[in-house]
Amino acid sequence: MARPLPDILKIQWPPAADRPPADTEAALDRAVGVLRAGGLVAVPTETVYGLAADALDAEAVAGIFRAKGRPATNPLIVHVCDADMAHGLAGSWPQAADSIAKSLWPGPVTVVVPRGPAIPDIVTASGPTVALRCPDHRLTRRLIEKTGRPLAAPSANRSEAVSPTTAAHVLESLGSRVDLILDGGPCGRGIESTVVDCTENPPRILRPGPMSRELLESAVGGPVAWPEDRCPATSAAPLRSPGLQSKHYAPRTPLDMPADPVDRVCRLLDAGVRVGWMTRASAEPRVRRLAATRDLVIVPMPETPADYARLLYATLHALDQRELGRIVVDPVPATEAWRAVRDRLARAATPLPPESPGAPP
Repeated sequence: MARPLPDILKIQWPPAADRPPADTEAALDRAVGVLRAGGLVAVPTETVYGLAADALDAEAVAGIFRAKGRPATNPLIVHVCDADMAHGLAGSWPQAADSIAKSLWPGPVTVVVPRGPAIPDIVTASGPTVALRCPDHRLTRRLIEKTGRPLAAPSANRSEAVSPTTAAHVLESLGSRVDLILDGGPCGRGIESTVVDCTENPPRILRPGPMSRELLESAVGGPVAWPEDRCPATSAAPLRSPGLQSKHYAPRTPLDMPADPVDRVCRLLDAGVRVGWMTRASAEPRVRRLAATRDLVIVPMPETPADYARLLYATLHALDQRELGRIVVDPVPATEAWRAVRDRLARAATPLPPESPGAPP
């Protein structure tokens, strides 16, 4: 017998209010019941929606992997309500993690530290470290407080697919695989947290995200290293952080990031391919001349990296609904400020065989 679709419960907490409204508290209480029973709850954060389970319950966490179709080598981020809860999950607490937590939590930054004995192997892909984050979303922190347990919560979508930034995205991707969805509205940041390995000296960014290296270096009072080259997609070894697969964040529609997007779009249209084009140059004459083309959907994208990141996944979700043959994305600036966006787009891009329309020579 097929499982029913999950209920979607709206939650809100007006900024001026000391406590959430009664209906939101009731929704959180229901979520607590699901989590304590070993179920899965989709929760909003400032980055993306997470698929949450009790991080200390190995069988509940296994449900996350089954629902997402996630490989066992890909560890999970554990969400805590405060630094004290994080300390209880770590085997030791490096100075860099302490500085980041004191300066930047709650916020979109995850610290990788030695794991403590309470963390099940499945959470860390049997590795020696655990990734911990205190989200900057007070309703989710309140849920963690009410549950009294840390929550393992990767993005609430099928593995390798585009991360969800609305409750509707969660329902579309996971359907009945999730037991309950808490709808906190669109996510403010739009891409996943920055992940910092605090077991190294200097600490190293494993995954770029909304928290810049400049802010991290200010917090730790010293240098922070950038990540090495992307992990190969064929690697079977446990990863140190989520978000390191070569293919990730990918829409169903093949995505291409050519050096000359105007030429690529024209070649695809000439080949009879329906195209969605994410461009930061919609006002340029060459782009405007194509605007009325029948089989072309042009989406103007923001000029700033923070605004671009906030709309990135929502735009990819929307274009995936248009029955397109290809999504073309303009290259974004090769600057540090754009590094997180470039990382997500590079992992979402689909390699093109040489015979494909618009493929590079």
